[in-house]
Amino acid sequence: MAGDGTSEDVGSDGSPQRDESPAERLDRNLSELLQELRVAQIFVQFLFAALLAIPFQQRFEELSDFQRDAYAVTLVLTLAAAVLLVAPVSFHRTVFRHGLKKQLVEASDRLMKVGLLALAGAMTSGLVLVLDVVGGRDALFWTVVPLTVLAFALLWYAWPISVRRAHQRSARRQDR
Repeated sequence: MAGDGTSEDVGSDGSPQRDESPAERLDRNLSELLQELRVAQIFVQFLFAALLAIPFQQRFEELSDFQRDAYAVTLVLTLAAAVLLVAPVSFHRTVFRHGLKKQLVEASDRLMKVGLLALAGAMTSGLVLVLDVVGGRDALFWTVVPLTVLAFALLWYAWPISVRRAHQRSARRQDR
C-alpha cells in the first residue's frame, strides 16, 4: 500500500514486493505502527507527568514571565503530542471488527506524524525553559536551541524524506 507512510517494500509501480496478501500487509503495517507508537507514547507520558508536577515546586513562583510562558507552551505541546499519539488506540477500539483496518493504518500514520511534530516542539520548548532557568539567554542558549531545532528537522524529517525521494528516483530510472 504505497503512500500510507509505513515502511513497506514496493516496486516503482506501487505493487508490493513481498509475498503477502493485502490483509497480511495491513496487519504488518499496523504492527509496525504500534511498535513505533509504544516508544513515543511512553516518552510523552513521562514528560507530561513530570511537567504536571513542576507548578507545585517551591521555586515555580520565582520563574520569569518568559519562563512561565515557555513552561505553558511545553505543557500544551506535550498534551497535544499525548493526544495525537494515543488517538490511534481509541481509533482502533472504535473501529475494531468493522473491517476498517486500512483506514486505521492510514489515520494512525497521520496522527503519529503530527504527534511526533508536537513532541519535537515540546522537547525543544522544554529545553528552552531549562536553559533559560539554568543560564539565561546566553551564548549556550542561542547555540543549543537552534542546533536542537536543526537536529529534529534533519534527523526526523529531512534525512528520511531525502532517502525516500532518492529511492523513488532510482525506481523510476529502473523502469525506463
